[in-house]
Amino acid sequence: MFLMVRKNYPEEFKADAVALFLSDPAKTYKQVADDLGIHRATLRLWVIDAQEKGTASARPKPGRKPVLRGNLSSDDVLEEENQQLKARVRELELERDILRKAAKFFAGETNW
Repeated sequence: MFLMVRKNYPEEFKADAVALFLSDPAKTYKQVADDLGIHRATLRLWVIDAQEKGTASARPKPGRKPVLRGNLSSDDVLEEENQQLKARVRELELERDILRKAAKFFAGETNW
């Protein structure tokens, strides 16, 4: 016999999960949900709920990153690359923080 258990997640965890999903248009609900240890449909409902409440912006459309063309100085190229790397660092830090909170939640510990 299969018994379904309804879990209550903290609002902060839900908001972080939604932000993580919305931050990368290349990721699917399943990929993000599997990373967080939740069901895909649960994440989808959180995203829909956040968008209806206006607490989450629309997800950017997937596409290619802009290609640098023309006569750009090496400083411009380095600056563009630096901005891209900083954005990637912010994304990875967000993912790390969400995973830490998820691990803490699932472990039931509060003194990390």
